[in-house]
Amino acid sequence: MSATALGRRLRQTLAMVKGMGIVGRYLFRRPITVPYPDKKPPVQQRFKGRHYLTLFADGMERCVGCELCVIACPSQSIYVRAEENDPLRPHSKGERYAADFQINMLRCIFCGLCIQACPVDALAMTKEYEWAVYNKRDLRLNKPQLLALGDRNFPERERKIEFQHHNVAFFNIGHHNLPPMTSKDQ
Repeated sequence: MSATALGRRLRQTLAMVKGMGIVGRYLFRRPITVPYPDKKPPVQQRFKGRHYLTLFADGMERCVGCELCVIACPSQSIYVRAEENDPLRPHSKGERYAADFQINMLRCIFCGLCIQACPVDALAMTKEYEWAVYNKRDLRLNKPQLLALGDRNFPERERKIEFQHHNVAFFNIGHHNLPPMTSKDQ
C-alpha cells in the first residue's frame, strides 16, 4: 500500500470516528422533537394567523364597508363590495356594510396591515396556523366563512377580544396609552 493510500485511509477513519463521536454525544440526551399532531408547539406572541370577521354583541356586523383594509393590503388579497345600509333592516351600525367580503389566503402575506387599517376592529387575526386543504379554491374565504371563524374563536361578543381568548394575536390590541400625536410627529 502506498503512502498516499495509507494517508487517505487514515483520514477517512478519523472522519468516521469523529462522526461517531458526535452521534455518541447526542445518543443518550432527551429528544427535543415535539409530537406535533398531539401537542401543538406554542407560537410567538405576535404571530399572525387566520383572519376572521367580528360581530357586535347584538349580532350586527362590525364591518362598515369602508374598504380601508383593501387599500392597506400590499398583496391585494382582500375584496370588499360595499352597499348602502337599509335603515329598516340594518346589517351594521354604519351607513354602509360589506355585502361581499373575501380574502384570498394564497395571496395573503400575513403582514397585519389590514388589521391595523380597520377603524372599527371588524377584521382580526388568530394564532391558528393549520391550513391543510385538498383544493386551493378552499383557501379563498368568503364572508360567512370569516364570520364563522370569528364565532368559533371568540363566542363571547360582548367582551373585548384580547381578554376573551388566548388565541388572539397581539397586534389586534390597540395601544390606547400612547401620547397623542403632535404636528411635529406627523
